[in-house]
Amino acid sequence: MKTQAIQGFKDILPDEMHRWLRIENVSRDIFQRFGFREIRLPIMEETSLFARSIGQDTDIVEKEMYTFADKGATLRPEATASLLRAFIEHALHLKQPVQRLFTIGPMFRHERPQKGRLRQFHQLDAEVIGAKEPDVDSELMAMGAMILTELGLAASLEINSLGCPRCRPSFREQLIDYLRQYSKDLCPDCRRRTDTNPLRVLDCKKSNCRELVDDAPSILASLCAACEDHFNAVCAGLERLGVSYTLNRFMVRGLDYYTRTTFEFLTDNLGAQAAIGAGGRYDGLIEQLGGPALPGIGFALGMERLALLMEQNEEEKAADSMDLYIAALGERAIREGQVLAHHLRSLGVRTGIDYGGRSLKAQMKQAGRVRARFALIIGDDELDRKAAQLRDMTGKDQQEVSLAGDAPQAARTIHTIISSAPA
Repeated sequence: MKTQAIQGFKDILPDEMHRWLRIENVSRDIFQRFGFREIRLPIMEETSLFARSIGQDTDIVEKEMYTFADKGATLRPEATASLLRAFIEHALHLKQPVQRLFTIGPMFRHERPQKGRLRQFHQLDAEVIGAKEPDVDSELMAMGAMILTELGLAASLEINSLGCPRCRPSFREQLIDYLRQYSKDLCPDCRRRTDTNPLRVLDCKKSNCRELVDDAPSILASLCAACEDHFNAVCAGLERLGVSYTLNRFMVRGLDYYTRTTFEFLTDNLGAQAAIGAGGRYDGLIEQLGGPALPGIGFALGMERLALLMEQNEEEKAADSMDLYIAALGERAIREGQVLAHHLRSLGVRTGIDYGGRSLKAQMKQAGRVRARFALIIGDDELDRKAAQLRDMTGKDQQEVSLAGDAPQAARTIHTIISSAPA
């Protein structure tokens, strides 16, 4: 019986890795431009952490967590709670009052696997802790938009406000009264949520439920003066930074900890799974988890979905090609080629070599498979003359290069030639 990966858990193969590395490298660079520092977190936490932060009545806690009940431990379904646990445990606020942190890694949710949505998935997560100013909200969204732009991806930004503990309760009652009128027509999940988590009904993807909530009250009409001022300032900040956005009064997040600003980055190129990133403000959560009374805001981007979009980008060029492939003919050439390849690699040249002693034709085919820009052909005749044939694999031009001197000197000669070649 053939062993296969568990459903919803996917291998990331070598041909895909250049996309993943580009996502990580671009994101890390931009995070650092904005003053963020990396933190690495365990993938397992106490179950109570997620129940307290995400919310006992959310789908994630009720249905989707991978929990070891006898150990009281859960594989993390999202990064924010873990990051805040580390922030509190290590009292990072005492070292610096405003912390800008990011983390990259796998998350786990037991849900139906589909395109861009897996049971083990990966996220880029960025959090600002200790800053309450609305300019931080707009700056964070602008940073997310910059990551997408520099990856060559197009996405729209939708924003909303979820109010605060002062103004949300009255809206919640208005919404429950509205939903109870249509209780028989809502899907089973939304009927259950009407009394436990009514805001989630606004986010239901079933067409019938979406039609029923079209005339539901808007939370934007129920904001207190402080929340309204904050949201208006966030919108003004986005406009100053030139970040396009649209208001979506039905946008809610699946996690209970969000307050005030909430947002999503959306694409129409992934079918029903339109969201490639989302986030929002969570003032009050840190104190709820036993930490100081500090505000916070963050967002996460789904790496699988970013990689899928990059794959669809026709202008994307693979970044895992080789600079040089050494085609060594015969045992003597293989030994010399191995030493030469080592010194070329030490100079930063991505170099491939085959030790199997295959024919020149077979090795040149392999040079094409690894997308080598140049091939260096070495045989006994070339070694007797202390030379090799350097072939440009794009134009097929070929020149003889000297291997005089020792291997480091020969490597420097070849490095100079290929480095000066036009792209």
